[in-house]
Amino acid sequence: MKDPIRVIWKEDGRFAFEAFQFLYDALDHAVRLAGKEGNETDKRHVTGQELLEGMRVRAMELYGPLAAHVWRAWGVTCTKDWGRIVFLLIDNGLMNRQDSDSVDDFADVFDLDQAFVESYQPTLPAHIEPTVSDT
Repeated sequence: MKDPIRVIWKEDGRFAFEAFQFLYDALDHAVRLAGKEGNETDKRHVTGQELLEGMRVRAMELYGPLAAHVWRAWGVTCTKDWGRIVFLLIDNGLMNRQDSDSVDDFADVFDLDQAFVESYQPTLPAHIEPTVSDT
């Protein structure tokens, strides 16, 4: 049996397969951030903006300030591209939507460089032990 996501990815060709994988990984993250993880399936729905926020947070965890570069390498150049991927999956029966959902819900939610590069704040440990050299 063929993986339906791979079929969609190959037929569409605009985005890297990793973008589809990341979307599903970040979806669970977005549901948790939106406080909907304990809800019934139909109440776990997240808006485009909530999904993008979960994706932004997850991308920062995984890729830090390189997240914008990673997304662009996948073919994702703006937040609306994530909406395009979501609706590819919806149109192929792999995700659900509400009647009010639209690909435009993903348009211009944030700028990739501002979200990942300009706003990056490195976190350091509260205390770093000194190292002793044997030399």
